[in-house]
Amino acid sequence: MPVTYFPAADRYAEMIYRRAGRSGLKLPAISLGLWHNFGDGRPGDRQADIVRRAFDLGVTHFDLANNYGPPPGSAETNFGRILKADFQQHRDEIVISTKAGYTMWDGPYGDWGSRKYLVSSLDQSLKRMDLDYVDVFYHHRPDPETPLEETMGALDAIVRSGKALYVGISNYSSEQAAEAARILRELGTPLLIHQPSYSMLNRWIEDDNLLDTLETAGAGCIAFSPLQQGLLTDRYLGGIPDDSRIRTSVFLNEDALDTKTLGRLHTLNDIAKRRGQSLAQLALVWALRDERMTSLIIGASSVQQLENNIAALGNLALDQSDLDEIDATLLDA
Repeated sequence: MPVTYFPAADRYAEMIYRRAGRSGLKLPAISLGLWHNFGDGRPGDRQADIVRRAFDLGVTHFDLANNYGPPPGSAETNFGRILKADFQQHRDEIVISTKAGYTMWDGPYGDWGSRKYLVSSLDQSLKRMDLDYVDVFYHHRPDPETPLEETMGALDAIVRSGKALYVGISNYSSEQAAEAARILRELGTPLLIHQPSYSMLNRWIEDDNLLDTLETAGAGCIAFSPLQQGLLTDRYLGGIPDDSRIRTSVFLNEDALDTKTLGRLHTLNDIAKRRGQSLAQLALVWALRDERMTSLIIGASSVQQLENNIAALGNLALDQSDLDEIDATLLDA
């Protein structure tokens, strides 16, 4: 197959890379997630353009899960095609992560956290992406019925099999993460990273002291939905567009954009403008303000959206007056 993509020679010049906890692995401050925009309903050329441009801008980490699409599995299949066409010579420059934990197939072995499910799911993911291994394999959510020792034992066995280099967890509370990290440490496969939801409008990890827990465990943190499913952008400042995610997604509804929230968004947007940034850029900078936050996962439906969000890294400085004003806006009664 002829090579049609040649990465930018200066792709590592501007991106900021942060170490994941006490590991040797560094990740870009902004990573590309393939949750919503890489299913079969999206044009393949547009998907390839987004991945190519991300790599040109220094984004070396691409985050997937077995159920990303739609339909479930299609994001991995489509990403595998892009890898084969454009990135065969650059696999060692790329960190690829995937996950298992949500329902993927019928029957008693198609979700949650058993060894049977996790090993089988990763085998399927590797087949869809045509890979021998992934760099990071996550357990996607805590399983209330399977012993944590079994789930973490499966992650340890996966690393020892060579099918993943590192392991992570997602959607775990601070207490659950501490116990998972303890078990993995005793097994000899340290926890690399935790992937929680986190944004200006979703600050649960602060109340849960999750970053402190992960620091103690030597693990990194990579947040998903730092733009709160698009709420923390200029998309809703003038109302709710008919084609917006609030109208088309099961993950948001119009109750999320009440009058109080809309007022907060306008105030935050004013702060962003004073800084010469968009609301989305301010939201990303804010979520990266603690150095223990290894990376943020953003989605992108276009190259322009990707470029605008990554441009946030050009001004990461937030002084105390900025932080105080943001807190006053977000935490008012």
